[in-house]
Amino acid sequence: MPKESSRGRKIGDLIQREVAVLVQREIKDPRIGMVTINEATVSRDLAFSDIYFTVLPAENTEVVEEVLNEASGFLRSQLAKVLSTRTTPKLRFHYDSTIESGARMNKAINKALSQDESQRTPSQSDE
Repeated sequence: MPKESSRGRKIGDLIQREVAVLVQREIKDPRIGMVTINEATVSRDLAFSDIYFTVLPAENTEVVEEVLNEASGFLRSQLAKVLSTRTTPKLRFHYDSTIESGARMNKAINKALSQDESQRTPSQSDE
């Protein structure tokens, strides 16, 4: 995968900040709950921006993703007012499951450590 340019990274950061504000202030759909925009990446030609989000409660992630993708045209038009680029990227929203994956991994590590500790303790007391 090619390294992202600093311009692309800056535009991605700006898109992340602006979309986060727009989602909180402009999207009035009660189905979305508390949405956090975690990251926005931009394609090399600035045609697309993939936006990764998390939501609380996490039960309705598919619905929230659908609502955000339906509102992407509106969000894109609002974003065009802020961006100083010739074109405004098409926005594609994706649920960011890395936090859940990290929590599961952390739980598995803690479980393994506690099992290891419980197995070590009896053998060490015998010595």
